[in-house]
Amino acid sequence: DAMARYKRLRGYDVKYLTGTDEHGQKVENAAKAAGVSPKEHVDGIVALFKNAWKALDIDYDIFIRTTDDFHIAAVQKIFKKLHDQGDIYKGVYEGWYCTPDESFFTDYQLADGKCPDCGREVERIKEDAYFFKQSKYADRLLQHYEDNPDFIVPHYRRNEMINSFLKPGLEDLCVSRTSFTWGVPVEFDSGHVVYVWIDALSNYITALGFMSEDDGLYQKYWPADVHMMAKEVVRFHAIIWPIMLMALGEPLPKQIIGHGWLMYEGQKMGKSLGNAIDPIALAKEYGVDAIRYFLLREFTLGPDGNFSKKNLIARINADLANDLGNLLSRTVGMVEKYFNGELPVLRGEADIDTELKQLIHASIANYENAMDKLNFSDGLTAVWQIISRANKYIDETQPWVLAKDEAHRERLAETLYNLAETLRIVSILISPVMPNTPAVIRAQLNIADEKLSRWESVKTFGLLPRTVKVTKGAAAFPRIETK
Repeated sequence: DAMARYKRLRGYDVKYLTGTDEHGQKVENAAKAAGVSPKEHVDGIVALFKNAWKALDIDYDIFIRTTDDFHIAAVQKIFKKLHDQGDIYKGVYEGWYCTPDESFFTDYQLADGKCPDCGREVERIKEDAYFFKQSKYADRLLQHYEDNPDFIVPHYRRNEMINSFLKPGLEDLCVSRTSFTWGVPVEFDSGHVVYVWIDALSNYITALGFMSEDDGLYQKYWPADVHMMAKEVVRFHAIIWPIMLMALGEPLPKQIIGHGWLMYEGQKMGKSLGNAIDPIALAKEYGVDAIRYFLLREFTLGPDGNFSKKNLIARINADLANDLGNLLSRTVGMVEKYFNGELPVLRGEADIDTELKQLIHASIANYENAMDKLNFSDGLTAVWQIISRANKYIDETQPWVLAKDEAHRERLAETLYNLAETLRIVSILISPVMPNTPAVIRAQLNIADEKLSRWESVKTFGLLPRTVKVTKGAAAFPRIETK
C-alpha cells in the first residue's frame, strides 16, 4: 500500500491488486467441520480481511476472489490452452502432500520426513491427476534468473530457488485433484478440479481481464512491476508462475519480492500459540498512522521482523510525539505567540537557513532512492533526518530570544516560516506511509492549495505563502505514558 501511494504521489498510473485465494482441500475440510458450505466459510473470512484492510487504510484498486465467476472462466480457458498445446497431460500422482500448505513434495524435499515449509506431518496420496510439464521450461527459467539478477529479491531467496529446486531438477507438477471438489472444475474432464496453484496464481492476470472479452487492462498494465508476498510462497511465484507464463507465451512480472514474517517476541504468530495480534484493535488503540509508521520504519523488507508493544510505544513516543508532533506544536505555538497566528511578509535569511535547506534537499534525494527500491525503513530515516534537523534548528536559532528584541522581528519571522515550510515538505514525504497525518499538519498550517501537497512542489523550498496563518490543534501524537 505504501508503494502504491508513493508511486501515485510521483505521478504514476498505478493498479494495486490484492485479494483472496479461496479454493482447496483445507478450505473444504474447514467448512465441513464448521457445518457450512465452502462458499459460506470463505465469505466470512473475506469480510474479515476487507475490514482489516479498511482499518489499516489499505487503498487497493482491485480485490479479486478466486471464487469470482470471471476468474473461474479464465482459469478454465488457461488450463485448456495448456492442455491443448501439450503442456498438460493426464497421469497418476503418488507422493507426499501437506494439506495446510497445499503443497506437494518429493522425498528429497522433505525435512526429517515432514513439510519443509511448516514442519507439519505430510500424507502419502495417490490419485488420477493432470500434470504440467514445468521440467520442460527449467533451463529457460534459469536463464531468466541469470539475465535478470533482480528478478527475485532479496537475492538469498533467488539462491534458494536455484539450489533447492532448480538444480536438483524440476519434476512435472500435479495440477488437478480428484479427492475433493472445492475448486475450479476442469471443463473437459468431470471429477477433476484445477489444483490451487494454477488457479490462484492466475489471479494476477485474470483480474486484468486476461482470457476475457475485454482484456484492455491486461494490455495496459501487464507485466506487473512488482509481485509482493510472504517468503513461504516465493517458490510458487518464482518457479511455477513464471513457467506458466512462459508456456502461455505471456511476459513475466518484472520483480518478485519475498518478505519475512512478522514475529511476536521471537515466535511466529498463530492462533494455536495465542500470540496473534489483532490489527484492527491495534489501530484503534494506537492510531493507524502510528502502526503503519512503526511497521515500515522498524523492519526491512527481506528478513523476519519482531513485533513488540514495548518497541511500538518507544517509536511512538520518540519519533512521533517527541520529534514530529513536537515540531508541529512548537512551530504553530510560536507563530501564535509571537505573531498572533499570522506571519508577516518579512525576510531575513541567514546561513543557518541555507544549511537547513541543503539538508532537506539531500534527504529528499535519499528518500527517493530508498523508496524506489521499496526500502521503506531507509526512506523514513531520511524524512526523520529532516525532522531532527528542524528541531535542532529551533534550538540553534532560539526564537524565544529573538522575540525579545523588535530589531530581530524579520529574523524571527523567517525562522518560523522555514519551520512551517519544512513541515509542509515533510507532510508530502510521509503521506505514502502515514496517509492521515498530512491532513493534520496542513490543517494547522492552513494549507488549502492542492499544488502545495503535490510531489512536484517538494523540491522547491519557499512555496508556502509568505503570510502563513496557523490554527493550533490538538497534539498530533500524544505521548503514551507507561507504568
